[in-house]
Amino acid sequence: MSNRDFAKTLIDQVPENKLLYAVYFLQGMIVPDETPNSETLKAIAEVDQMIQNGSGEHFTGSTADFFTMLNED
Repeated sequence: MSNRDFAKTLIDQVPENKLLYAVYFLQGMIVPDETPNSETLKAIAEVDQMIQNGSGEHFTGSTADFFTMLNED
């Protein structure tokens, strides 16, 4: 018996009032892998280098102020 068949057999044994827990668990397992692509990895490396060098621009303020600043550029 495959693991898939065994899992189906077990699900058939779960009482109806607890089946929702199994559904939530299974839904969580089918979330796609969120491995960063090459562009994201490059951006992460760039930020790490900026932190090490002390370069770049540091913003302090609210999120609203940050978006206002971005819209002005």
